[in-house]
Amino acid sequence: MIRQDQQEARSLSLVRSLWRTLIAPNSRFSLGFLLLAGLFAGVVATVGFEWTMHATNTDAFCVSCHELSENALVEFVGTSHHTNKGGVVAGCPDCHVPKEFVPKMARKLRAVGEVYHHILGTIDTPEKYDEHRMWMATRTWDYMTQRDSQECRNCHEEASWDLSQQSEKAREYHAEALENGKTCISCHKGLAHKLPKGIRKDDPIKGVDF
Repeated sequence: MIRQDQQEARSLSLVRSLWRTLIAPNSRFSLGFLLLAGLFAGVVATVGFEWTMHATNTDAFCVSCHELSENALVEFVGTSHHTNKGGVVAGCPDCHVPKEFVPKMARKLRAVGEVYHHILGTIDTPEKYDEHRMWMATRTWDYMTQRDSQECRNCHEEASWDLSQQSEKAREYHAEALENGKTCISCHKGLAHKLPKGIRKDDPIKGVDF
């Protein structure tokens, strides 16, 4: 009985000690205040992170660099992904930024290199842009191949294809693609931007180092 009373007393003492630690100020702030401040900071950081991800995932942000507004955007306007009978528009992030968290963060890190080249002025004129078009296109095609054209598949689902409503040529190519495990970008190049000189839509992709 005495031992039980001692255990209860120790438990009560521990609770009181924890409570005092929570509410009693240290040299400047109480632990409770610090916990609330940490929670608030976490919320602010989360909201700020989400806002940054959204702000940098818009067409307006992508074409804020004149290299893209004067080249990539001009080429994109009027294509089937920009203007079509259904009014469904695929913006820059739809094709160039993964939706999954980890691949998206990896893509954002890769964008640091693009900012670096923007500062250097690597493609700041139409002439420089055309000079690097092959490298940029091949780099993108190679990346999309590694991703199995996932950004294409986010909108175009193979399971929803109705081959009977496609042209004879499309049915032939798509049937072959399904049979041989080809990915979208294997054939569908130059849909949103000009092809590099000497390249056809169905030319095989040669990988490049990132």
